[in-house]
Amino acid sequence: MQEQFMISFRAGIKRFLGRRETGAFIALLLMSIALSFISSFFFTFSNMINVIRQVSLNAIISVGMTLVILTGGIDLSVGSVVALSGTISASLMAGGVNMWVAILIGILIGAVAGLINGLTITKLNVPPIITTLAMMTAARGIALVYTNGYPISNLPDSFVFLGRGYWGPIPIPGIIMVVIYILGYILLTQMKVGRYIYGLGGNEEAVHLSGISVTRIKILVYTICGIVSAVSGLILASRLDSGQPLAGSGFEMDAIAAVIIGGASISGGEGTMIGTIIGALIMNVLNNGLNLMNVNPYSQQIVKGVVLAAAVAIRTHKTKKS
Repeated sequence: MQEQFMISFRAGIKRFLGRRETGAFIALLLMSIALSFISSFFFTFSNMINVIRQVSLNAIISVGMTLVILTGGIDLSVGSVVALSGTISASLMAGGVNMWVAILIGILIGAVAGLINGLTITKLNVPPIITTLAMMTAARGIALVYTNGYPISNLPDSFVFLGRGYWGPIPIPGIIMVVIYILGYILLTQMKVGRYIYGLGGNEEAVHLSGISVTRIKILVYTICGIVSAVSGLILASRLDSGQPLAGSGFEMDAIAAVIIGGASISGGEGTMIGTIIGALIMNVLNNGLNLMNVNPYSQQIVKGVVLAAAVAIRTHKTKKS
């Protein structure tokens, strides 16, 4: 009995160490332990709640970014879509439009932005990096023109609850994040389209020859990415109690970093939602720790850049070895 237990235990450890997310999980664990020694405030309840609220914005976007990267694509427009959706929804609410109607319009704007990205990539054969770079510039420009560069305030209290409220001790943004991650996990692991998404990143031609519409899958993943970016934009506008046309700057890099640090391959076909949430937590815990150590924001950007470059280098090295 004991011998059988040890065999099962060793097999379980071997499976755990062989998972793509294991390295990221160990890094998160070690980082958290180190920060607990550096700052006594790190493991306090209030700081953990703060971490959950902060990570939700990047984590929600990262769900869509995971799908895009799995197909071998990239979406640089997510930060601008955050700003565009947030400002337009905020403007509608400030103008007296029903809150739920304004929220729905904001999400629809994100869906349209993602749909345009998907159609441009598939129908016009424009590379994803160029397409989404153009959308990044255009969406930000529309947000600035629409608001004349000024934030939009006077939002209803019921909307502010979305970004600042709690369900028991848990922040509402954290609950939204968990729901979106569960939906993303189900999409990738329990539905046929999930296998097609992985297949696109592994061998797009093989997917096409199997009679599956590559165009529809790509349009779907970019549309989903636009939708979750809009959701993040609405949460951010709620949290700030205003629609900010410059909101979301740099969010695209944080989302890409979360996906890559979580074990995904930048060339597509490899990655998981579990890895992405771990990657998002690493990025946020890193930010939180640097803030607790009073590291200035400019130096924080350097650290995050180094972490992303190291993650890509490690992933590339492992891929070459295999």
